[in-house]
Amino acid sequence: MTKIVFMGTPAFSAPILRMLVEEGYDVISVVTQPDRPVGRKKIMTPTPVKEEALRLGLPVYQPEKLKNKDELQQVLDLQADLIVTAAFGQILPSELLEAPKYGAINVHASLLPAYRGGAPIHQAIIDGQSETGVTIMYMVDRLDAGDIISQVTVSIEEQDHTGSMFDKLSVAGRDLLQQTLPSIIAGTNNRIPQDDQAVTYARNISREQEQIDWSKSATAIYNQVRGLHPWPVAYTSVNGATMKIWWTEKTSSNAKGRTGQVVGLTEDSILVQTGEGVLAITELQPAGKKRMTAKDYLKGLNIQVGDLFQ
Repeated sequence: MTKIVFMGTPAFSAPILRMLVEEGYDVISVVTQPDRPVGRKKIMTPTPVKEEALRLGLPVYQPEKLKNKDELQQVLDLQADLIVTAAFGQILPSELLEAPKYGAINVHASLLPAYRGGAPIHQAIIDGQSETGVTIMYMVDRLDAGDIISQVTVSIEEQDHTGSMFDKLSVAGRDLLQQTLPSIIAGTNNRIPQDDQAVTYARNISREQEQIDWSKSATAIYNQVRGLHPWPVAYTSVNGATMKIWWTEKTSSNAKGRTGQVVGLTEDSILVQTGEGVLAITELQPAGKKRMTAKDYLKGLNIQVGDLFQ
């Protein structure tokens, strides 16, 4: 039986691991990131993949850095026939990629060669794409540059955000891998080189990308907010204080004002002038406070027409 080492970290990866076990594949070990402190109390928290692996009764290994020779050797010693990765979060050394008989494959959440990198779902939404997808590819020692084995397209709906697309693409990736694995093991799979002329990148989200630039259009800011929802969340500042913006809605308002200015208040939204159009803030989080609806926020004397978001 083909010995598989599965490597993944977030919730996106857990259904894919579960499918491998349910389909009867011999998952000999699960490799995931170390437990990390989470929240204000810095509670050490296992990754979703570790939790799923333990629930399935699988051995777990959590290397800090696979570039470390001793940690790398522990994975090599498993003598896997195939490595399957899905959002693992570390670059695999070429020595590890070349060791398994059937190679190392990755379940990547974009239609490669578009959106190589660590934030393909965020970036596709921020860019206003109407579709994305999943690619199963061979791994090489260049970022997401390996040959394509299979792909599936998934629509991005107007109200989708990064959280909802993570769920959709996780299921799509699980199903695509289920369909593709038999051909990989049998050696009958496709192997299509990527078009280097069509490559785009989706680097990990920076703090600068989280800040709203109100001179952009209402549509661009709407896409930014949902592309950063529910993590890491877009932010702005008003009256000298930082405010996270959890959700917005497009509006047909004809109000006019300076860029970033509050041009109206409704029962459940704050209307803000953008570089093109007016955007309605419907869910927010003031500094030091909990996430709340704009309706609850507006119950206090917190903001007024004419105030400026920056």
